[in-house]
Amino acid sequence: MSSKSSQDAAGSVTKTFLERTRGSGEWNTRAKESMPGGDTRAASYYTPYPAYMTHGEGCFLYDYDENQYIDFLNNYTSLIHGHAHPATVSAIQEQAARGTVLGSAAEVTVVHAEMLCSRVPSFDSVRYCNSGTEATLLAMRAARAFTGKDIIIKMDGGYHGSHDYVQLNMQPDTSEEGVPRPRLSSRGVPESTLEGMLVAPFNDLDALRDLLRAHGGGVAGIILEPALGAGGGVEPEPGYLQGIRQLADEFDVLLIFDEIMTFRQDVGGFQSTIGVTPDLTSIAKFIGGGLPLAAFGGRKEIMAPFDPTHPMTIPHNGTFNGNNITMAAGLATMKDFGAGQVARINELGQRLRKGLNAAFQSAGVGIRAVGTGSIIRIHWSRGKIRNARDAVAAQEKALDLPKLLHLEMMNRGIFSAPRCQYAVSTPMAEKEIDTAIDVMGQSLEVVKPYVQAHTPHLTPG
Repeated sequence: MSSKSSQDAAGSVTKTFLERTRGSGEWNTRAKESMPGGDTRAASYYTPYPAYMTHGEGCFLYDYDENQYIDFLNNYTSLIHGHAHPATVSAIQEQAARGTVLGSAAEVTVVHAEMLCSRVPSFDSVRYCNSGTEATLLAMRAARAFTGKDIIIKMDGGYHGSHDYVQLNMQPDTSEEGVPRPRLSSRGVPESTLEGMLVAPFNDLDALRDLLRAHGGGVAGIILEPALGAGGGVEPEPGYLQGIRQLADEFDVLLIFDEIMTFRQDVGGFQSTIGVTPDLTSIAKFIGGGLPLAAFGGRKEIMAPFDPTHPMTIPHNGTFNGNNITMAAGLATMKDFGAGQVARINELGQRLRKGLNAAFQSAGVGIRAVGTGSIIRIHWSRGKIRNARDAVAAQEKALDLPKLLHLEMMNRGIFSAPRCQYAVSTPMAEKEIDTAIDVMGQSLEVVKPYVQAHTPHLTPG
């Protein structure tokens, strides 16, 4: 396939997007005058610019130019019932009429907390905050306070928000071999942060055991996503999470699950699915019904110091912690997300995974859809992906293919994460899943010249 054909394919994808989203382009130009890059959230950005969405209904989104999309982004998995879910909207309206935040304790917070504690195996008690970033920060603080130790081990490529202590090894170094070296992922984070953190590769119990043997006396806890999200959509190998639980017990450190993305896997989160109970858990996303809410919780003795009357209390404040309108929205949302709804969207997720893999095989493109529940991710390789370094290396070798595929899917009415991650919501049915599969097949035909010219390792040998 000639280079010109591949350039024509890439140019055609971008040209179509620009023509479909002229209004968004104008807003993007205007936005750059008041915000660096034109937005306030790096994850929302993709080239040449993001489409400006104006409203959503169920599993559909509509942009400024009146294009309709099936929404497989769902605000990075936080909208379990899609947009404008009637029960959630009603709860927000009713609470807004009584006051959005009343600055005091409220019964709705108690009922929300009771629901979480009844669902999540690791939750004896829970505290609320406003973002996943806060939830992981406070879970790590709780572990340090309880153990009297400072070091936390995270996974290479693991994403836990934007606080300083997790701004290391967010993007694996694919040129590195062996155990990953701890390194900062962002300017502006003090080097001293590295004194309190260590890094292990995902799915590698031996490497984790070696770290604990070398530093176990100073390690407070291990934090990880049970399945890597931003780090490549990597699933835990059989026995891996059980092995981490055993190592945490052996070396007397706390195990922290970041279930901010995986909590939708089961009514009680991923930990319910696999039968591994951590000491602390951080959750967020849909528990706020589309409004900002996160929580962290765990064993009573670990959480006890957050009681203001505790003799060694850990101060925990936040003007909007557990605010009334968010708790009402979250409670209404969770009431409508029981075991039946979980099973249904997980089944739809597997229908999507199988259908996408059939489309890849039919097109002769060596990429794979992976995932065990309602979140599906693409691996840009035929080979085995064990950890974030493998996943990122495969994506780097795919060059601009992920970007082109994402943009062409948008041109055909499928909205997803730019990293080609797909989240199923409860308003979806087989029709929407099958549409996405068909659109993937059509999009692959458009980008195939690029694949043949620039990523021949993804074509049949």
